[in-house]
Amino acid sequence: MHKLPLFSYWTRTVASHLENRVKVTSGAFYHNKCCRQKKKKVTFAYCISLLQTLAACPQEEKKMDLLPDLWRQEYWLPPGVTWRDLEQLPDSERPHPKDLLIALPLALGFVAVRCVFERFLAPPIASCLGVKNRLQVSAAPSPQLESYYCHRSKQPTQVELVSLMVLCGKTQRQIESWFRVRRNQDRPSQTKKFAEAAWRFFFYLSAFVVGLTSLVNVIFKYLLVVTLSQPLEKAHFWYYMLELGFYGSLLLRISVDVKRKDFKEQVIHHLATIFLLGFSYCANYIRIGTLVMLLHDSSDILLESAKMFNYGTGWRKTCDSLFVVFAVVFLVTRLVIFPSRIIRTTLLLSMEVFEPFAGYYFFNILLMVLQALHVFWAVLILRMVYKFLKGKLEKDERSDEESEADLEEEDKAKEDKTDPGGDCYWEKSKETLNSKLSALTNSCVLNNLTHHRSSVANRARKAQ
Repeated sequence: MHKLPLFSYWTRTVASHLENRVKVTSGAFYHNKCCRQKKKKVTFAYCISLLQTLAACPQEEKKMDLLPDLWRQEYWLPPGVTWRDLEQLPDSERPHPKDLLIALPLALGFVAVRCVFERFLAPPIASCLGVKNRLQVSAAPSPQLESYYCHRSKQPTQVELVSLMVLCGKTQRQIESWFRVRRNQDRPSQTKKFAEAAWRFFFYLSAFVVGLTSLVNVIFKYLLVVTLSQPLEKAHFWYYMLELGFYGSLLLRISVDVKRKDFKEQVIHHLATIFLLGFSYCANYIRIGTLVMLLHDSSDILLESAKMFNYGTGWRKTCDSLFVVFAVVFLVTRLVIFPSRIIRTTLLLSMEVFEPFAGYYFFNILLMVLQALHVFWAVLILRMVYKFLKGKLEKDERSDEESEADLEEEDKAKEDKTDPGGDCYWEKSKETLNSKLSALTNSCVLNNLTHHRSSVANRARKAQ
């Protein structure tokens, strides 16, 4: 079912290429044998024969011969269990490490499909929800500043500002203003943010349905049983491959996606998830891995949908309602179910069946890393919920609004407030002065009218 002739084809191709194109020279390299024998010198001719022999080997022998230190059973399997125990399952019902290679073309496919989605499908949906882009002002042409911005730094220090003043013949205020406007030019538009959120929403929704369908016929109490005799079902296989391909596509596009405050945490999360899925698949912890993915997708659906409505116009109540539901689901799944059911099973209950081994520590360390990230994000969510309940949430502080680029307007306001030489400062001061003068004038007019009326009344009394 899942056999791939990819490796066999690759080795034969490399062998024929070396045989036809590469001349056998006196060059040599060191080859480390599986049994850790003494390193010996081999030529390119020996490499060709080695590749040809490896291509002719059976799949299972080839898997164990490649990188023998990586596939040592004491790393992956508990004491008393060998790779031959897994081979007792039918070939179509057990995971093969080579199956993970399918995730690579799937990741590239996800990148291509996402480009099509963001280009043609996301804009009409955004217009239906009333997503509008901010009006951006272009920076004045300046080759020196543009070169410095692109190749040196986007936020120059005070010392660098002085050198730029000498180079460009501009004031410090003008240079700071130019860099601020130039940074705002690179800010992602609301449509781009919406397209990214919409893509993730549709994937998480589809993945959640697939994952839930793959477990619908399995009794829940058997899901948390860590056993190596679990058969690999086709739904579980494709669920794993799709999730691995999706997170691989996120890493491929991480340099062009919207950069948020939790950028480093997101990278750690994606890497930990990929390693966790890969290890659990090879070691046949299929059902535990499926539950982990299912718990994550359940809350991510609500988060991405809340983002989509947040970018639209006139959907504030819907956005706030979805965010509250997301906060509840996130806290329950990530801080209650995940540690009490998943981590407790893999960390404690599994010891009733197996003794600790290297894979046991590696797997649980990855789960602990995910749990630490859950706590980090839960603190941010609780802080937003507190502000929301107190009525102090003036600005949306969700993850996509906490990007570094979105802080430019706040920086601009602070600079205008603290810089007495700024135009905005004088405009505000002028408005304040005019309001005070008008108030003083009105006060004087009212006093004059009051005195005039009192004097007229006194004269009328005297005349009587």
